[in-house]
Amino acid sequence: MGVDAVLYRLVRAGPGQRRPSYVAAEVVPDPDDVLLDLLKRVRGGGPTPLLDRVDPLGELVVGAEAAPQLITELRCLTEVAREPAEVDQVRRITLLARRCLTNRDVEIRFEGD
Repeated sequence: MGVDAVLYRLVRAGPGQRRPSYVAAEVVPDPDDVLLDLLKRVRGGGPTPLLDRVDPLGELVVGAEAAPQLITELRCLTEVAREPAEVDQVRRITLLARRCLTNRDVEIRFEGD
């Protein structure tokens, strides 16, 4: 039961479509609960209010406008990371968040099981 970080890309409405939709563009899976364990270590401590809202059974949508805050909070996760796998997981999610800085038509969803 991990929390996957999924980058979704906006697909503009075309002929026959009423509204735009989002499609998954890239996934950072969490099959070994690496992200979930990191989130438990920082939850409620104050510096990660956005990440504190990640639900291991639900979904949290982080739009491109919140990418700077997300990147800052991910640095807090790096500080509590103990294993190389944890550091790598945060690095990979940070790369997704950085894509949001340059492309406003994407969002990150933290998807629980």
